[in-house]
Amino acid sequence: QVQLAESGGRLVQAGGSLRLSCSASGRTFSNYGMGWFRQAPGKEREFVAAISRFGGVTEYADSVKGRFTISRDNAKNTVDLQMNSLKPEDTSVYYCAARLLGDGRRPADFGSWGQGTQVTVSS
Repeated sequence: QVQLAESGGRLVQAGGSLRLSCSASGRTFSNYGMGWFRQAPGKEREFVAAISRFGGVTEYADSVKGRFTISRDNAKNTVDLQMNSLKPEDTSVYYCAARLLGDGRRPADFGSWGQGTQVTVSS
């Protein structure tokens, strides 16, 4: 499995921007579709965005479409999530995940996960 480590989470004011980064190691990064999920206290983990193996296809949850952008750099083994126009409801722990097969959006479709990074948006 690929090992994943997120970074970049912090406290930010509503309307601000933040860029999360996920670094991968252990396997050929371009073999994996990558995704970002988030989980707030007391809520289920939810899909945020995903990107195909070579970046040609991106997907977004309706709640972040137009505000968030996912990108990847296979030479650096990284996948980023640029978050703009942040809202208090974006407050969550954000997780990076790797998907070896298929194009599903469920957490169960992703086999490798990072430890998460906390994003807090103040109003």
